[in-house]
Amino acid sequence: MLKIALPNKGALADESVRILNDAGYRQRSDSRDLITIDSENGIEFYYLRPRDIAIYVSSGELDLGITGEDLLIDSGVHAEIVLKLGFGRSTFRFALPVTSSQGATVKDLNGKRIATAYPGILAKALEDSKVKAEIVPLDGAVESSIKLGVADAIADVVSTGTTLRQAGLAVIGEPILESEAVLISAKDESEESANLIRRISGVIIARQYVLMDYDIKSDLIDQACTITPGFESPTISPLRTEGWSAVRAMVPRKSAQRVMDDLWTLGARGILVTDIHACRL
Repeated sequence: MLKIALPNKGALADESVRILNDAGYRQRSDSRDLITIDSENGIEFYYLRPRDIAIYVSSGELDLGITGEDLLIDSGVHAEIVLKLGFGRSTFRFALPVTSSQGATVKDLNGKRIATAYPGILAKALEDSKVKAEIVPLDGAVESSIKLGVADAIADVVSTGTTLRQAGLAVIGEPILESEAVLISAKDESEESANLIRRISGVIIARQYVLMDYDIKSDLIDQACTITPGFESPTISPLRTEGWSAVRAMVPRKSAQRVMDDLWTLGARGILVTDIHACRL
């Protein structure tokens, strides 16, 4: 059986379960379950701390795993990124108290104490910036470290920045690292793992597109197809009403409303948009 590691809690866990469900894999019904066996697809899912997943995968005990790119890098172990999954996006940033952040740069961290839950990433960032500072490793909640007197600055993952602002902190400098959820492996690709990768890839692509159907006068088809060229080519079918055709095409989700506006202006009618849950292209 293929053995796959998944995050056991948090935002990464929720999205991992969702994408695998959409890809046709059975997932646990109780969040306390540590293992789920999908006998139909020949897969065992292991729910682990996101920070530990790269270690288990790199050891060869598990075939694949979903974790954060930042956690993979910070672990220092060897595992290849097989697929970027498009969720769990965040940046790794330096932050200082708002009162001392104005105009500050990374060079101003020289000689400071920097708290972080990602000592591996921080050490490399300091080395690259030629900054010498003391790393204060913490397991989490690093935003409180400055107020509690154990650090002068922090280096942490930032999603919306709300937690930093609530702690009276502000980011400085450019992002150290931009991260998202990734599917990782340390083994050669097998037929089973290749099939899982194809399924997940199909879900990722499907989430980026919608299926658009509309009716258009046949003499306007060329102009309409310029607006909706589709992934490869639109499907065009004649309607019972002479001089009219039905067109179906994949359209990028983010531009679907604008495309509908353009089609309506051209003369298209009966414009319908449908979600795509999975695809193979």
